Amino acid sequence: METEKDAYLNNPMIDENVKYWMALKSIEGVGNALFEALLDRFGSPAAVFDADRRALAAVAGCGAKIADAIVSFRDEDGILRRLEALERMGASVITIADEAYPSLLRNIFDRPVLLYVKGQLKKDDIPVAIVGSRHASPYGRYATDKISRALALKGVAVTSGMARGIDACAHRGALAARGRTLAVLGSGLDVVYPPENEKLFSEITEQGAVLTEYPPHTQPLPHHFPSRNRIISGLSYGVVVVEAGEKSGSLITARLAMEQGREVFAIPGPIDAASSRGAHHLIRQGAKLIENADDIVEEILPQVPLTASAPPADAEAGGEKQSKDASAELRSGGNQAPLAEREKTVLALVSHDKIHADDLIAGSGMPAADVLSVLIHLELKGFVVQHPGKYFSLTK
Repeated sequence: METEKDAYLNNPMIDENVKYWMALKSIEGVGNALFEALLDRFGSPAAVFDADRRALAAVAGCGAKIADAIVSFRDEDGILRRLEALERMGASVITIADEAYPSLLRNIFDRPVLLYVKGQLKKDDIPVAIVGSRHASPYGRYATDKISRALALKGVAVTSGMARGIDACAHRGALAARGRTLAVLGSGLDVVYPPENEKLFSEITEQGAVLTEYPPHTQPLPHHFPSRNRIISGLSYGVVVVEAGEKSGSLITARLAMEQGREVFAIPGPIDAASSRGAHHLIRQGAKLIENADDIVEEILPQVPLTASAPPADAEAGGEKQSKDASAELRSGGNQAPLAEREKTVLALVSHDKIHADDLIAGSGMPAADVLSVLIHLELKGFVVQHPGKYFSLTK
């Protein structure tokens, strides 16, 4: 006779892989490190649930209590409710075994084994985090808006925590520039915090992604935010601190970034402002003082891979596309890194005469954020050079 657990595990409407990942991660005591230790020992979350108590307890960090909790797991209904909530939201689950898992995040200590995502993560994103005080000054808001817009226009995915103040300003600046932005939450995807950012949440999912390691229905508890900060820095090539007090959570993010080997940047503020102390402290510790987006891009470009995966090009009839591709191939000369299809599309529009980024966006028919990201990769590969005012030309 089929049990309730069997019916749950055999439900064809539930992803056979994801449900086990979510179930194992939901067990008290199974953190990211133990989860991975169990994976190493048994091969998959499903196999973990099939293991006996003795074998489970023999895994370092598990012990008898957690082994008993795994063997006696009975919260199938809770997992089903979470899956249903994700389906209603149009959200997805990405595991460390998935190709879509962010490559930078994969290499940090205590990486999250699961990410809940609404929107789209892209393998060729070039993320840079901007963080700061929840009680931002007019100067802080101005500086954040200026930097985030400029980074977005250069094809950088502005990353932050969707908190009040600097975080929200960073996301809005990127959105205003039609760029990509990523938000990392300290709650479940169905719990928008702070609540006044509900519209911002929706806009980010349309022009980037909102992600979290916490399952649906998880409330924004205070201890979630320091943990969330390691994901913000881990996703990013660098972290920019705009305004921060001496005991700010932004300094935690900066410290984590240093530990993860990321670049740390700080924007100086008025010398008599309490909100400047955190950034000035970081500068004294070796963080790079920045005045504009170029200061950031120059530091991170050497770290960005020359090759980047790209989605398949849209089917396109006629010989025009073939002509563009051939033109791009000729320009490559066969001596540089290979080009993705959309890189060929953009490169075919560039000549030795300067052309504005807006004209490239219009001519390519691609989203602005995609074109700007492609331009950074083309610049890295040595095909194009950028001129002041967002103009581009072929490298001579």
